[in-house]
Amino acid sequence: MTDLATWIEQHANALIIAASETLSGNELLQAHAVQAVEAFYDALLRSARTFDPTPLYTMLFDWVDARSSPMDEDTASLMPVLAQLKAVTGEQIYRLARPEEAAALYYAADTIFTDALVFLAAIEAEDLLITARDQLKRAARQIERLNQAKADFIAIAAHELKTPLTVIEGYTGMLRSAGEAQHDETLLLVANGIDTGARRLREIVEDLIDVSMIDLKMLELNFQPVFLHQIIDAAERSVQAFVAQRRQRLVIERETIPTEPIVADPERLLQAINKLLVNAIKYTPDEGQIVLTARLLPGFIDLMVADSGVGIDPRRLPHIFDAFSASADVSRHSSGKVKFQGSGPGLGLPIAKGIIEAHGGSIWAESPGYNEHTCPGATFHIMLPLRDEAPQQAETVPLPKDERA
Repeated sequence: MTDLATWIEQHANALIIAASETLSGNELLQAHAVQAVEAFYDALLRSARTFDPTPLYTMLFDWVDARSSPMDEDTASLMPVLAQLKAVTGEQIYRLARPEEAAALYYAADTIFTDALVFLAAIEAEDLLITARDQLKRAARQIERLNQAKADFIAIAAHELKTPLTVIEGYTGMLRSAGEAQHDETLLLVANGIDTGARRLREIVEDLIDVSMIDLKMLELNFQPVFLHQIIDAAERSVQAFVAQRRQRLVIERETIPTEPIVADPERLLQAINKLLVNAIKYTPDEGQIVLTARLLPGFIDLMVADSGVGIDPRRLPHIFDAFSASADVSRHSSGKVKFQGSGPGLGLPIAKGIIEAHGGSIWAESPGYNEHTCPGATFHIMLPLRDEAPQQAETVPLPKDERA
């Protein structure tokens, strides 16, 4: 009985012609269908003769490598090509082989082709995986470049704004001095108006710089022993005017604040607490209440700012720490610092997050939900580590929590 290798050798021309005609429309092989088919049947013959799949597997490797581009979702797979070659070979066996030999020859060919299809599927899957990894790496590098460009632009723009802002502040001071000397109330009113706007603009510029420093991981802290109650007193003074403007009540439960010093950067910690208080004032209705309290935990202190405000939509919680993630409702935009639900640039909470995490702490928010009528409120947590001395470098131990912009 004729074995498969002998039969292939005897009918090689018929196999090549039939397969070439079938595959001539395939985009991967149309330029050199005959050469590719000849190479395939030569490899098939050697594998059948030696009972070793290596020649056929090597040729399949070459086919995969010869594709004009790395494999992706739009790249045609070679699996249909191999399946067509299998079908052509089976048809030729039944057409040309003696009836008593056809079944055995077909079974032998089917075994080789089935193994080849499994092997080809494996190497194409590996090729697809490698391509996907490369694409992910390129995408990650592109995102990193874009983030760096964004941070650089913010830093440059902020510094460029400082120069004309300093000039405005200088001339405003001169204008105020002239108004005082001339007892000109109108001039003083104008000077004070310009000064208020300039101070607000400087705050935004400083926030832009801080966001840039945090993004670039360049925020430097001056660790030293500080009394938390002194920082909280300073934070209270910094927002007193806003609380009065909104006719709200700020309650500080001082008995919960530890009297022992902690190690922190006093200016930056004050800035972070101030950002939370301003945020609470903004999202709490007039005559609402804000409560600041603390509790000691093993190795940490949990500082909490709870408000009776509108609360936070659970869908927004994962994003409120993102810079520039203030309310997407443009109609709520306000240049005022504490207008009720006024949407600003969305920098306060991201800055607070960056400062607290630079201290080795974590910050997050909890809220039952958002409702302008029932005002379920929100509670913001600052978790600070208790240390006896300044760390060698800033730590970052964020907990899986979120906050509101």
